[in-house]
Amino acid sequence: MQLSKRMDRLASMVTEGSSLADVGTDHGYIPIALVQTGKVSRAIAMDINKGPLERAALHIREQHLEDRITTRLSDGMTALKEGEADTVLIAGMGGALTVHILEGGAHCLTSVKELILQPQSEIWLVREWLCEHGYKITDEDIVLDEGKYYPMMRVEHGSMKLPAKGELEYGNPALQRSIGVWSAYLRAEQGKTDVILKTLVDNGQEKSDRYVELLDKRSRMVDMLNRIPAGCGQEMKEYEMQ
Repeated sequence: MQLSKRMDRLASMVTEGSSLADVGTDHGYIPIALVQTGKVSRAIAMDINKGPLERAALHIREQHLEDRITTRLSDGMTALKEGEADTVLIAGMGGALTVHILEGGAHCLTSVKELILQPQSEIWLVREWLCEHGYKITDEDIVLDEGKYYPMMRVEHGSMKLPAKGELEYGNPALQRSIGVWSAYLRAEQGKTDVILKTLVDNGQEKSDRYVELLDKRSRMVDMLNRIPAGCGQEMKEYEMQ
């Protein structure tokens, strides 16, 4: 099963030998790929909508993996039982929805060993929720796929101090697998912010709340870039030359 760059990177974060629950599986590509390569022993492909679940079931049958991958209609993790999965993957949803799904999975999350999360937006909400509910982020990554950046993280049970706002928004540079991509992402976000700031100045709105808010946001981006660990310069140069 050929995966997109985003899906392939998500699959790489799953611990080998685990059992997987893919929440919002859509086409079922990640469970199929992970079972085919032997990285996971079995998988449950879950979705709230019948259409995507039927497509996933078709792809699973085409690959003759019905005995290793089951499909399940489920609103988030509500249909997942305790002990059925070591790894839960939640990808491609907004931060608020991701948090909602996590809160709805309290009945089964105690037995889950790791979460692989890739919120599409409001990622700070997810990091904040994790800090407040007994989880720690052990690994972060980001991939550029078809012109869009996708931050993602691996999470375990544990504790971590609630980080400053910049780290809630952009992640911990010390945990980044791909520091070159991460720094490019921050610079791209900084460039977008600069354009908006200039527009506000041109319109005489440099004293507006929006301007002050964006200026603070830009300052946090600069601070995060300044926190890139020593020794990462070569990786950043190599990425920029691609």
